[in-house]
Parts: sequence; structure tokens; C-alpha cells
Amino acid sequence: MNKKYSWSQVVQPDDVGSANFKSLAGSVERASTVTFPDVKSLRNRNWQDKSKYSYGLLGTPTTRRLERKLALIEGGEHCILLPSGLAAISLTLLALLKSGDRVLLPYNAYEPAAEVARLMAKNYGIELAFYDPLDICSVVMSTNTKLLWVETPGSVTMEVSDLPALASLAHQHDVLVSIDATWSAGIALDVFQLGADISIQALTKYQSGGSDVMMGSIVTRDKTINQRLLETYMHFGIGVSPEDCNIVLRSLPHYKLRYQAQDEAARKIAAWLSKHSAVMQLLHPAFVGSPGHEYWQRDFTGAASLFSIVFQPQITQLQIDACIDAMKLFRIGYSWGGAVSLVVPFEMNQLHPYHSYKGNLVRFYIGLEDYLDLIDDINQSFKLLN
Repeated sequence: MNKKYSWSQVVQPDDVGSANFKSLAGSVERASTVTFPDVKSLRNRNWQDKSKYSYGLLGTPTTRRLERKLALIEGGEHCILLPSGLAAISLTLLALLKSGDRVLLPYNAYEPAAEVARLMAKNYGIELAFYDPLDICSVVMSTNTKLLWVETPGSVTMEVSDLPALASLAHQHDVLVSIDATWSAGIALDVFQLGADISIQALTKYQSGGSDVMMGSIVTRDKTINQRLLETYMHFGIGVSPEDCNIVLRSLPHYKLRYQAQDEAARKIAAWLSKHSAVMQLLHPAFVGSPGHEYWQRDFTGAASLFSIVFQPQITQLQIDACIDAMKLFRIGYSWGGAVSLVVPFEMNQLHPYHSYKGNLVRFYIGLEDYLDLIDDINQSFKLLN
């Protein structure tokens, strides 16, 4: 199945309400207990049947609406909602790996994801190996390899991987491919068409858009994979609030427009930064010279407003920190996807050692402020470097 969704279906509300009342705003169905019309219905319940309801933890019409729309956006068939992006990552690892199985993670993986994998290796007998996201020859398969993890681009150092080549190699060895596709947000990269089996998103980011909701999703096309995920999901008692789902549903119709507008603004700011004397390297996948740019150019249709720069090596971390503290519009904080621009410093010696950059790194997230105001803010803070 090709990803041929209609954005109009995402924008349009579901046909809900009574015969004499229709609204463009969806209702919020809350429940812990779900009642049955008779004993036969109770005994014949099937929690795996998403056309029916059996218990609030396993979904209400509100959560199911969000699941349907997210699957539609990504060109998938099945969607599971989790309390955070990290919860989606953890569930995928727990559901698809058992003691003795091997998982391959890229060096640029989201650090909490790598920490979960390390915990599973330490406590549960999972074999963990890392590979270079820019070198497919570093991907070493074995008979016990069951899962190849991809993050493209990396959310700090921004390497873009060759997803089709990685997926092809994995599938030759009957290995599943899971991708953290949060940066592309279901909009800028057709992950299933390019070979991924599982797509993970932190809906906390662009889909929410308000920096106020924690949520994650797992989208698949394969019924068997979805079944494995659902079984673990059910046993661990993981659920999401219909109230939070409604907040995401309210933001969903316009997050594509926000993504595109923020992409445009981020490229203007990145272009300005690339010419600044304090900057040694721009790490923005849409720019020539950024690692894996050729794969971004081939596979992506847009870029998130999240990118990094590496400072000249003579600029100290103390100077960088002082610059960040002097910024007026950029707030200091993790996560991204909301209206407010963010900035976070990273010391290269705390990242994976294969990076060749000698200077320290700062990650920018560009929100919805005027991009000229953001450039002025960066410029005034960079004067402290003189």
C-alpha cells in the first residue's frame, strides 16, 4: 500500500453526535468501566477488536479516533497510543525481543532509547550492538539479530541514514526494522514505502504543538507485528487519557502547516548561522555538507525545524553557556514541537566518541516566532564570543 492519504480526511471531524446535533468539535468519551448490554456480550468481549470496547484502559471512541487519524497520516494500518515517545520505544523493544535476541541500534539513537536497550541487555539477556548510521558496512547481522533500529536523522547530531538500504539488508536476514520517525513527523518521510516495519513517534512534539501533552504512537502495517505489540501493551496496563487525546486531535488538522512554516523559518536561520564566524559546522539535513544530506535530498519532502551547530574548537563551553543564558527569545529546555523556540547545549565528549567534531554542539528548535527576531536574538548573544 502506498502512502496516499488525503489530508482532508485528517482535517474533517468524524461524523459524531445525535440526529439533531452535529458539531465540528469532537466529543471526549471518558471511561474506566465500560458496560455491556447483557451477559453474553460481556463473555464474548474481545479486547483486540478495536471496533468494540471492553475497558477504559484499552480505549474509548476518543482514543480510537486519534489512532485512526495517525495511521492515516503515516500510511499505516494499525496504531497504538502510549503515554510518551519513550514509552512507545520501550514497548517495541519489550514486545519484539526476548532473552538471547540481538538488537542493533545506531550510535546517534535518542539516548533514553539506548539506555532502555542497555537496561534490557543487563537485566534480561538481550544482546545489544551499535552501528554507524552513515556506514551500512558497520551493520553486522547474526542469526539471533531480530530488530534493526533506525533514527533518521539523529535528534542531536542529525545524521541521515540510508533507510531503504538498511531495510533491504535487514529483510534479507528476516530482521524487523523499527524507525524513530519523530523528526519527520509522519509528513516528510514515507517510512513504510522505504522499508520500515514499525514507525514510532513522540506525539509530544509537532502533533501536540502546545508543549503540554506527553504521548507517543506506534504505527504498523503488519497485523502480526501489531498483535505482538498489543499483547505486551495489554499485559503492562499502559493507557492514555482521552483528555490528552482530544488535545492532540484539536492540534492535528494544522500541524502540517506549522511543520512547513517552521521548516521554512529554520532554513533561513540555519543559512544565517552557517555563515557566522563562530560556527564550524552546520548540522541541518537540508544543507549540503550535513552528514547524510544526499539521503535527505533523495527520500525526504521536508525538514523539521530542529537542527544543530558545532562551534569553532577555540570557543569554550563556558562561553557557549554564557551565550545561551543571554538569549531572550530562545528558552532553554528539552523536547520540541511547540510554538516557542528552544536551545540546548551538548558537550561533544559526552556524546558518542565516533564524532570527529572538535567543537561543542548546540541544538536549536525554531518555533513560531518571527525568524528575523530569532536571528537578532542569536546575533546579540553571539557578541559575547568576541
